[in-house]
Parts: sequence; structure tokens; C-alpha cells
Amino acid sequence: MSHSLRTAVVGAVAALAVAGCATTVRSASSHSYAAAPSPSTVSPAPAPPTAARHAAGPTLPPRTHATRRTPPPVPSAKPPPAVRSRYVFPIAGCASSYGHSHHDYPATDIFAGAGCSVVAPVTGRVDEVSYADNWSPSTNLGAARGGISVSVVGVDGVRYYGSHLSSVAAGVRPGLWVAAGQLLGRVGNTGSARGLAPHLHFGISWPTPLRIWWVRRGEVYPWPYLDSWRSGGSLSPAAAVVALRARLGVVPPCTSYC
Repeated sequence: MSHSLRTAVVGAVAALAVAGCATTVRSASSHSYAAAPSPSTVSPAPAPPTAARHAAGPTLPPRTHATRRTPPPVPSAKPPPAVRSRYVFPIAGCASSYGHSHHDYPATDIFAGAGCSVVAPVTGRVDEVSYADNWSPSTNLGAARGGISVSVVGVDGVRYYGSHLSSVAAGVRPGLWVAAGQLLGRVGNTGSARGLAPHLHFGISWPTPLRIWWVRRGEVYPWPYLDSWRSGGSLSPAAAVVALRARLGVVPPCTSYC
């Protein structure tokens, strides 16, 4: 091959090679998986227009951990098992006296010094509490005659009511479980006992809906049971209470101071 012909062939091959490389480069640059730009060269995206931001919804604050409120203490669901069936006299630490009769309806007035301890006669749950003396002699409303008072529904199913108190013990509130002998309040002469000798009006009945005061004040005479408890016995009024409730109904009509 002559020198001039060899030079022409080499030039043609070189031209074809250059054209092929260019085609390869163009194909690679048009591929869908083109290399991502370097992070250092990425510019932040511009903020969307106001209208676009509104369409996307309100901007939410960063999430924070909610503060959980500590729930109030819940009274114990069960009474202390060691004292379930024990009865105690409702006046503790003081001399007291009472009779075997009561005006207008069954109850017992237990006379003791002002401020003497009034205690739960049996383990049970506090039912209703009156913390204030709202009785007025001008109206003599039956619902207010007890003055300051506490009632307890015992584990024996009987409700025990003490009224004319001078005060209620700290922490005593409806729903609280109390043990037999636990302090409920202090002897006084509030309500219709105002101006009379301090004493505890003590009533025995069955549980009723709230504010059925004419049942709460007493349906079964307490004195036979008080006699037993005072001497260390455990005579229970439960059977007598159940029998009378069956005869009269849960909410019998009011018969005095109505």
C-alpha cells in the first residue's frame, strides 16, 4: 500500500472512532438514571407561594409529649379483711349513756361530752357526709335536723348514721373505706340539738338512693345492738334490717318532720 493510501485509511478510522464516542456519550447523558448532583451544589427549594401554602393546610407545631395528670387516689375497693365482722361501740374513750326510746321514729341518742370521739361501728364505706349545719329553728326542715353528720354502709349491708356532730374527721368523705373503730367525727349539738346537751344521734337503716334522709335517720332501734357492742359482743342488726326493708320497701313514705 502506498504511503498516501495508508494515510487516508488511518484518517478514516480515526474519524469513525471519534463519531462513535460522541454517540456513546450522548446516549449515557440521556439515560433516566443520570448521576445526582453533588450535595454541595444543591440549592434549597424556594418557598411555595402563600396560596400554595394555604392549600396544603395549616402549619402544625412540632409534636410534644403531653403532660399526664395524676388521677386522684381511688378509695380501696375492698375492706381490710381482718376486721370485717367486728362491731364496736360508736363512742370511744369517753363515758356515755343512752335510753331505750326515741321520739317520733326509731333511733338512739347517746349522750357524751362535747368533742368525744365518734367512730365507725363496723368496717364499711362512707355513704353521705354533711359538713355544715344548715338547720334553722324557724323552718325545722327534716333534711337539716341532723346538722353535721356521717353515714357508713357496713360490710354487713346495714347503714349506720351519726349526727349532731361538732365536726367531721379529716379525710372522711363519701366512698372512703373505714375500719371498725376508725374516727369519723366529734360529739356535738348541731342541727336540732342546738342548745341541748351534746350527744350522738345514732340511726340504723338500709342503704337508699342519696338524700332519702327520713330513712337514713333510723328505721330499726339501735339500743339492743349498742348493749351488745358495749359489752364486747357482736350482735348484728342485719337480719332485722333486711326483714323491715322487705316489709316497707326501699323508700317508704316520710312520716315525721316532712
